[in-house]
Amino acid sequence: MNMSMRMLAAPTALVFQIQLAWAVEAEPPAPVLEWSFYVLLIFAVCVGAFVFFKTSNKRKEAPLSNMLVESRRPLNFVHPDTTVTESVSKMHDENIGALLVMEDDNLVGIFTERDALTNVLAAGIDPNSTKVSAVMTEKPFCVDPSTTIEEAMSIVTNRKIRHLPIVHNGKLVGIVSSGDLTHWMVEDREDEIRELVDVAAHTRPR
Repeated sequence: MNMSMRMLAAPTALVFQIQLAWAVEAEPPAPVLEWSFYVLLIFAVCVGAFVFFKTSNKRKEAPLSNMLVESRRPLNFVHPDTTVTESVSKMHDENIGALLVMEDDNLVGIFTERDALTNVLAAGIDPNSTKVSAVMTEKPFCVDPSTTIEEAMSIVTNRKIRHLPIVHNGKLVGIVSSGDLTHWMVEDREDEIRELVDVAAHTRPR
C-alpha cells in the first residue's frame, strides 16, 4: 500500500463505520452523508497533491541513466550520406521525431522533424537528392548519464530543443526527448490517482 492510500485508510475506515452503523440502526440523514463524503473527497485531494509533489521531487533528482535502464529503447541512426527522403521514411516507420547521424561510431549531428520542415520543405530543397548531413543540426548539445531529470528538463526548455543525446566517455549511449522526460515525471501517478478516486467513490452516499 502506497503512502497516499495509508494516509487515507484511517478517515476512510471511520466513514465506513459511521455509514454501517447508520445502515443497521436507522436511515442516516442525507445532509450528514453528503458532508462526510465531501470531507473525505477534499482530504483525498490534499493527500494526493502532497504525495504527487513529494514523489515528483524524487523523480526529478533521478539520473538519466535510470530512464535509459527502464526504457531500453534502441538507438535509431543514419549515415551522413543518407538522403533526406530515406531519413524521413525511417522516422515514419519507427514513429520517432529525430534520427541520430553517426559516422564511424561518432555522433556528428541530429536530424529532427524541425530540420525537415525548416531546412528542407520551407527551403524548397529536393529531399531525394539531398544528403541528411546538409540539413541536419550539427554538433547537438549532449549530456552525461549522470545528468538529473530536472537538469535535463531545464536544458531542453532553455535551449528550446526537443531531443537530448546522452554520451558517456565519448560514446553515445542513448537519447531522450522532452516527451520522455514529461512521461517519466507522471507515469506512476495515473494508478495512484485512480486509487484515490476509487476510495472516494466507494464512500459516496447512495
